[in-house]
Amino acid sequence: MKIHEKNKRRLEQLKVDCSKCSGLCCTALFFSKIDGFPENKKAGKPCTKLRNDYRCDIHHELEKRNMKGCIGYDCFGAGQHVTQYIYKGETWQTSQEQSKEIFDIFIIIFQLHQIRYFLEESKIIILAKELWSDIENLITENEALCNSTPQCILEIDIESYRNKVNIILKQVCDSITKCFKNSDNKRLTEFLGRNFKKKDMSGLDLSMKLLIATNFDSCIFDGTVFLGADTRDTNFSNADLREAVFLTQGQINSAKGNRNTKLPNHLDYPVTWS
Repeated sequence: MKIHEKNKRRLEQLKVDCSKCSGLCCTALFFSKIDGFPENKKAGKPCTKLRNDYRCDIHHELEKRNMKGCIGYDCFGAGQHVTQYIYKGETWQTSQEQSKEIFDIFIIIFQLHQIRYFLEESKIIILAKELWSDIENLITENEALCNSTPQCILEIDIESYRNKVNIILKQVCDSITKCFKNSDNKRLTEFLGRNFKKKDMSGLDLSMKLLIATNFDSCIFDGTVFLGADTRDTNFSNADLREAVFLTQGQINSAKGNRNTKLPNHLDYPVTWS
């Protein structure tokens, strides 16, 4: 999928930049050791590995320590937006009386940025061109919501907005999958831990599927939809994901792969894929 400069710039805004954040993901969110985080932690409590400068004390050891929750997490740039734009550099440490509000705002902005990511990708899918005008309106609404005051953000009916977006995303997915006629693929329903090495998975709708530990070594994914799929330990080594749809950085971070894996232009190779 060819990315126009405007879309590329807007997708860049949805990339994580921890240097401009205040450790919000490590503080605002609930953690569980069973999910691959350092400890069981309540929401609103800083992780014990978070330093005073908002850096992770074990960041260089996450793979060695099997911290899959930390490795796979992606806030879609919500952390830096909340810290730098909404609160102008004030943090939950420097303004402790606002800490709960900051955490609540972060969780809402994360959801809005995640939704906008899927909308932005929809704007580069030629098969969904008829929907681009409606998609752009939803993106404009999303940007306005994200740039509101904290009080207005806290009053957002996120589910109502999400439902509007989901109608469009469903139409986008349908416009893609109906162009692929591989009937054998469409009968596939179970993927967890299965071996599909060298299989052409093009046109499959894998939305919300459990792909944990599934072997997709050397597979092709043209027009394959990954919306909300669980890709923990999914093997994408040598696979061609360049034309995959709704694949996120977090899904890639959670999966396995190598430098022979071909990714969409707007996604980066995880440091663990050496």
